[in-house]
Amino acid sequence: MIALKDIDKFFKSRFQKTFILKGIDLNINEGDFITIMGPSGAGKSTLLNVIGMLDQANAGEYYFLDQPVHKFNEKKRGEMHKNLIGFVFQAYHLIDELTVYENIEMPLLYKGVKGSERKSLVAEMLDRFNIVAKKDLFPYQLSGGQQQVVGVARAIIGKPKLLLADEPTGNLHSKQGEMIMDLFTKLNEEGVTILQVTHSEKNAEYGKRIVTIEDGAIIEDRTT
Repeated sequence: MIALKDIDKFFKSRFQKTFILKGIDLNINEGDFITIMGPSGAGKSTLLNVIGMLDQANAGEYYFLDQPVHKFNEKKRGEMHKNLIGFVFQAYHLIDELTVYENIEMPLLYKGVKGSERKSLVAEMLDRFNIVAKKDLFPYQLSGGQQQVVGVARAIIGKPKLLLADEPTGNLHSKQGEMIMDLFTKLNEEGVTILQVTHSEKNAEYGKRIVTIEDGAIIEDRTT
């Protein structure tokens, strides 16, 4: 599904390059549930952003469903990101001025999905995540766990091929965190490919593989 070949990401100053990612080779198969681990500043979130097409590598090759992402312009990458990838963030990134219903609906508006279909898809998500009663509430009226559930619903409503999660339980207490991880497990069983960044050994064990990064390079890739 995804092949990264010799990916570099660096910042240039006048006299030197500072590498964030160096020589990354990584293959992700459809249906994988992979955890990326490593110390702060190791390059985990940068790698997630490159895979999620929010950022571009400086060198190397990136293939997504056999398509050469590294050759695409920003517009083409944006289209692929919108249609194929869902993102869940540590800080939820819900829009404060929009209700739960409107936050979940947002990706469908970007995709130009018709009104009746949007209505039915949002209703399905509200039902699935047991948040029908919260559909008219605003993010500040929800607990952290509830906000993250809305974030997950928003990320998967467009039926993405790949779900990326950056410290998805970082702001949650342990019970809320378990709820989100159980949700990911269920989504993965339904065929969604998941790539998560976490510091939590416990959360890492939910995945099928753990990829460890240090100083921008992969130092270990093991099955759990």
